[in-house]
Amino acid sequence: MKLKLLVWILAYFTTTATFAQTADTTRATPAGAPVVLYNDTLFLLYNPVGSFTKEERADAVSARIRKLADDRFFKADSVKVVEHALSTDVVYGDLVLMSVTKPDAELAEKSQEELANIYSARIKESVLESAQQHSLESILLEIGLAIIALLVFYLLFRYINKLFRYIFVKIKRQQNKRLKGVKVKDYELLTPKRVVYMVLVLAKFIRVLVLFLLVYFLLPVLFSIFPWTEGYADTLLHYILTPLRKIGLGIIGYIPNLLAILVIVVVTHYAVKLLRFLAGEIETGKLEVPGFYNDWARPTYNIVRFLLYAFMFVVIWPYLPGSDSDIFKGVSVFLGILFSLGSSSAIANMVAGLVITYMRSFKLGDRIKIGDISGDVVEKTLLVTRVRTIKNEDITIPNAMILNSHTTNYTTCCEQQRGVVLHTTVTIGYDVPWPKVQQALIDAALATDLVLQEPSPFVLQTSLDDFYVSYQLNAYTYSAQKMAVIYSGIHQNIQDKFNEAGIEILSPHYRAQRDGNATTIPADYLPQDYQAPPFRVEQVQQ
Repeated sequence: MKLKLLVWILAYFTTTATFAQTADTTRATPAGAPVVLYNDTLFLLYNPVGSFTKEERADAVSARIRKLADDRFFKADSVKVVEHALSTDVVYGDLVLMSVTKPDAELAEKSQEELANIYSARIKESVLESAQQHSLESILLEIGLAIIALLVFYLLFRYINKLFRYIFVKIKRQQNKRLKGVKVKDYELLTPKRVVYMVLVLAKFIRVLVLFLLVYFLLPVLFSIFPWTEGYADTLLHYILTPLRKIGLGIIGYIPNLLAILVIVVVTHYAVKLLRFLAGEIETGKLEVPGFYNDWARPTYNIVRFLLYAFMFVVIWPYLPGSDSDIFKGVSVFLGILFSLGSSSAIANMVAGLVITYMRSFKLGDRIKIGDISGDVVEKTLLVTRVRTIKNEDITIPNAMILNSHTTNYTTCCEQQRGVVLHTTVTIGYDVPWPKVQQALIDAALATDLVLQEPSPFVLQTSLDDFYVSYQLNAYTYSAQKMAVIYSGIHQNIQDKFNEAGIEILSPHYRAQRDGNATTIPADYLPQDYQAPPFRVEQVQQ
């Protein structure tokens, strides 16, 4: 088999440095028009002659040389160099193949005769080589080489298929052995059967890729065997080798940037690990920083980590391939505009979440009241806060709304050993002495579970209204999460204590005709001989 294909591939990858060194010289020399014989460039013509451009001149010379190659009785000795007054010609018998002019010689830095001899020798060599390649013996040899190449590629194709079939069987046998599936904690993300399927799909794709490359390289080999199809071989190899060469050179040239990115990523990674360690020490109380609370450690760590990664991305950006291209910049600006327009409320909630965290207005598990919503905090995020009410309802409140309204925290006072004050109001008529009412209210509070004895409950007279006096009972408790139960107990005990003291709760407005009406106190609290008073009717005589 001819070695031209292998020589072409090696030359293709080894000419990079030569092209770089001769770039300036190439730029200074004008582009030449090639003189071609069967896709083989013999030499280049750089100057026009008379009314002929250099391209027309090269086409004419190529056509004359092609006639020589088609002449079965070609004699190389008949190609000679003849000097004339204005030019030096290369002739074959009476046929002038080409003329070498003074500008041609000056550009080549040779004499006209010397340059004409070089062109003459190249013409002879190429025509003789073409005649040899198109001989019957050469054609038969080339057909034989093509058959051998097809046979070799057929065997490769067959045994590659066998190899992959063997690999497929091996992969299926590895189910529940080496291919055991993928689990994330207790969740089975991928079953063993699914993993085997994915590996088989990847192996089949590799098989198709290998067979495609095999066929793709078979065609250039076949084309390179026959001289009239050598150009197609060069073209096919150019399609696949040029991108590979560019990729290889790009990877080699990108290595310094890749090392810089690696250093930046490693430094950022270990900086984040150090911050995580410090945050954990502060959160557990092992490390104390004056003025810095333990519950600030985790959110502060998340903020600083985000800033570090953002800074890392900004520093890495110039090292990314294509970062300075207009497309890359346009996509970046477009994404930035979308993010700015579509996330204004989200950003407001995130900022509010950070502010709420450092305000320390509440934490997880606290009993709070936000506006008209009361309940326990079950979740805090940068965007929302979730509160579970006493009716077991989970209410999601945006952090921006929390920041714009007032928040009542009932748990904080209990944790600071002061207790939260529960209060309720009862209105009693002016006919009942106020000391008796206050004592009954205090007794009711003391009889309620989870109400503190010390500090002792107290009563405030909040208003003197038209029909009654407003008495406000205040009692301390440490059980903020059981406020509803405590209020219910206080109200029950108020009814019991007032009934025991003989006090009627006629609030807010209760009208009674005392003559002939029984009292509103339950019978259990009345004397056994109690009777409702009769109506007093008086007759007035006129």
